[in-house]
Amino acid sequence: MTLSDAAAPAETATQTAPKPIPPFVRLGGAPVISAIVDQFYDLMENDPAYAELRAMHAPDLAPMRTSLKGFLTGWAGGPRDWFDANPGRCMMSMHSGFTISDQTAGQWAQAMRRAIESVATADQQMAKAMAGVLEELAMGMAR
Repeated sequence: MTLSDAAAPAETATQTAPKPIPPFVRLGGAPVISAIVDQFYDLMENDPAYAELRAMHAPDLAPMRTSLKGFLTGWAGGPRDWFDANPGRCMMSMHSGFTISDQTAGQWAQAMRRAIESVATADQQMAKAMAGVLEELAMGMAR
């Protein structure tokens, strides 16, 4: 499921829908995606509730910040530079070598939801859809 699928309104056979505005645009574009990712990693780094999740990551989070910004940008319908640079890769395949518990997946989802809610305020419906789909993705990685 993609973010666009989660937020797309149902259509009837007789309706001709206008081209939907990509989630990337609805959320506020690159500045908002960047702020979401920065807030997410700041929470992971500074909030003790995410200590187990933080421990799974490298000491320097800068490369992860850059990568997640690129991934979320393309995933939400913005420029697909991350996907062009990582052909055939996705978040699931990039994390396949890790043992992710329900607890750490839940921490990831909760921190991401908090980051989205605090930053993506222009389109609440899209922000909630994004948080929900990313939570499903995170929980799907738990083993």
